[in-house]
Amino acid sequence: MIIIAGYTRTDAEKRDGAVEAFRGMVERARAQDGCLDFSISADAVDPDRVNLFECWRDQTTLEAWRKIAKGGPRGKPREVAVSLYRADKAERPF
Repeated sequence: MIIIAGYTRTDAEKRDGAVEAFRGMVERARAQDGCLDFSISADAVDPDRVNLFECWRDQTTLEAWRKIAKGGPRGKPREVAVSLYRADKAERPF
C-alpha cells in the first residue's frame, strides 16, 4: 500500500479556489483502479493550509495514475510538506 500525505500552504484568499480547482482530479482519481482514497481539502483550522491524502493499492496503480493525472491550479504553493509512505498492511483503528 502506498500513502501520500501532507499539506501545502497558499495565500488564505486563494486556498478555497485552489481546492475547488482539484475537484475534477479527485473525482478521476477515486474512480481509478487501485485508488483506495484520494482527498485534497481545506484545513479546518489553518486558513493557509491545503491537506493532501492519497492511498493506493500498490506502486503499479500509483504509476498508472501519475501517467494520466492532470488538473488543478498551475500556481506554485508557498510551502509543500508531502511524503510518500509504504505500508505492508492496514488494520482497523478501533
